[in-house]
Amino acid sequence: MAFPGEPQPPGNIEILGMIATQNFSETHAALSADVDKNYVSVFSRAHEYAGFDRVLIGYFSNSPDGFQVGAYAAQQTTRLKFLLAHRPGFVSPTLAARQLASLDQFSDGRLAVHVISGASDEEQQRDGDFLPKAERYARTSDYIDVLKKAWTSPVPFDHEGPYYRVKGGLSVVKPMQKPYLPIFFGGASDEAIEVAGRHAEVYALFGEPVAQARDLISRVRASAARHGREGQIQFSLSLRPILAETESAAWARAERILEEAKAEEAKAVGRGKRDNQAQGAKRLLDAAAGGAVRDKRLWTELAVVTGAAGNSTSLVGTPEQVVDSLLDYYDLGITKFLFRGFDPLEDCIAYGRYLLPLLRQATAKRVRPVLLAAK
Repeated sequence: MAFPGEPQPPGNIEILGMIATQNFSETHAALSADVDKNYVSVFSRAHEYAGFDRVLIGYFSNSPDGFQVGAYAAQQTTRLKFLLAHRPGFVSPTLAARQLASLDQFSDGRLAVHVISGASDEEQQRDGDFLPKAERYARTSDYIDVLKKAWTSPVPFDHEGPYYRVKGGLSVVKPMQKPYLPIFFGGASDEAIEVAGRHAEVYALFGEPVAQARDLISRVRASAARHGREGQIQFSLSLRPILAETESAAWARAERILEEAKAEEAKAVGRGKRDNQAQGAKRLLDAAAGGAVRDKRLWTELAVVTGAAGNSTSLVGTPEQVVDSLLDYYDLGITKFLFRGFDPLEDCIAYGRYLLPLLRQATAKRVRPVLLAAK
């Protein structure tokens, strides 16, 4: 068995975490400054030590710049890879292509990009974007077309699209990874599924019940097939594991988390209503309407409390029980798992000690589904 901190065997799964520039979660307010360099350093190195393969750097209209966070975190680590969330529409795609390629070079080929079109009109408008949601997805597709041309074209290129025009575009900096950076994508609307089928290397979904996840994966695969990309998309699932030595202790911890989150939500009253138009959020709330616990141990109550603001469902139990549930998703063809805790730093370390080794062992022994085409 590989110990935390050592390079992990190639295996057939990738395990992701998520870093932030301050210590906070749904259960407690920020415990540090908006930009806490020491926390970013410790948090990044903790993920590397714990055996995570990659970490997500999120994007919000009021957050520190992800490019800067990624560059700093890359300097604090040697092996850990990064998934940079990026919203089209605020910088030219030719400029973004050079920024992303430069960061990939400086991080020794450790970068992937998670392209997000923006679920909230309110959030988009804070940065000056007033396109309606469906049209944002059309712009995203055009944006990615330009990114790929800038990353791959050895000679000046022209582009005539519905949202972007380029004449004689050429980037002398190319990504270290060939032909270009891995592109992650999410969104459950018909428009999002269409963009994913055309462009994504990895489609990311939240922790839904297994039947819902199977349906969504089927839609994405059908979209990819329509674009001549059958078998070319991998899948990632985001969850908030709640672990303890016994099942009863894990559920007791989940109840404490729920009460703490409710208290934090009560403090937030009057700060403004959430404007979450994401189909992914609606799917989580629909799942929650079917019961507080779905399948074996998928806990949905936090999604209700937070309005399904992002990754907000949990698998609750012992590490062995949680892995057993994760294998049900693995059997659907999901080979990437993003885990983050409600005590972010402490849970990261606990996952590395108790969850990640068990999951790697279990998937290594599992017969891979025939439907999954490895890329």
